[in-house]
Amino acid sequence: MRRNLTRSTRASGLHAQGLESQAGSYMHLRTRLEQGGTPLASKWGIDSEYGRLRDVLVGPIDHFSWRAGNSVAQRSERVGLRFDFATARAQYGEMLDVYRQAGVKVHILPPSAELPYQIFARDSSAMTPWGAVIMQLQKPYRRGEYAACLRFYLDAAIPIYDLVTAGNVEGGDFMVLKPGVAACGYSGERSIEPAVRQLQSWFEAEGWEFHTYAFDPHFLHLDVQMGMLAPNLAVVCVEAVEPELVTWLKDRGIRVIPVPYEDAMQLGCNVVALGDERVLVPASSKNLIAACRSEGLTVYAPDVSMIGNGGGAVHCMCQALRRDSVAR
Repeated sequence: MRRNLTRSTRASGLHAQGLESQAGSYMHLRTRLEQGGTPLASKWGIDSEYGRLRDVLVGPIDHFSWRAGNSVAQRSERVGLRFDFATARAQYGEMLDVYRQAGVKVHILPPSAELPYQIFARDSSAMTPWGAVIMQLQKPYRRGEYAACLRFYLDAAIPIYDLVTAGNVEGGDFMVLKPGVAACGYSGERSIEPAVRQLQSWFEAEGWEFHTYAFDPHFLHLDVQMGMLAPNLAVVCVEAVEPELVTWLKDRGIRVIPVPYEDAMQLGCNVVALGDERVLVPASSKNLIAACRSEGLTVYAPDVSMIGNGGGAVHCMCQALRRDSVAR
């Protein structure tokens, strides 16, 4: 298959570069309309973090190893934990089995030997109602992850809403909380304010509320501090976040299940809502598992600790490609 970079063409009133997909169809590298009103993606996309999950993109395990580029991995090394690839691979397989048992189609990015953290597919892109945003990653050993991600979207004929150009912003900081409401955190490291403001301008042009939240880089990403579990229900490390974030969530009708700081640093907030009152939670997050069950949620709890000790758990490893719309 040969990809040809073509001249910019005028489509829907804007200039958009495009590439030929594996299926032979012409794919634009930007479907976003400058003034808003971008058409919704016809097959792919999400309008919440909790609509029934149909398709998910997962990073490959093939070349994963711990890198001391975040506080979780640094602690793992400091307390004497040792990485074991066979254990990590078995845990990864258990997680994939959960998705399949839940009726989710799993797509896996092709592995690249140069990318030890490619397993964390959350960060290189973000899904929106209008298609995927290609993000920029901060760490040098992760910057190349965009390439396999971009190729995947083109080959799968998934619309690309746009590519971030204003600096690094990673998908672990971004969430489509509910129809019409998105949030993005930034620490000044993994995600920086100019890139977050670029995303904000795009969403606001589409008529969405886009909340930005600054936090300490110790917490790596927003999804270390909070996650959506079900409609209008979130898990939040209230000990770590600023009170204004909790107030903002509650003002939008989102109830909060609090978890302690210790749980959050073991990635206890790093969850994936599967839809239909089902949620994927790391097995180590026992307080949250009990709270979810008391809420009547069905909990899938694979052990991903060998991966999690490197700095990312179930939410970090996936990018939702298609969820049932929950917009009324």
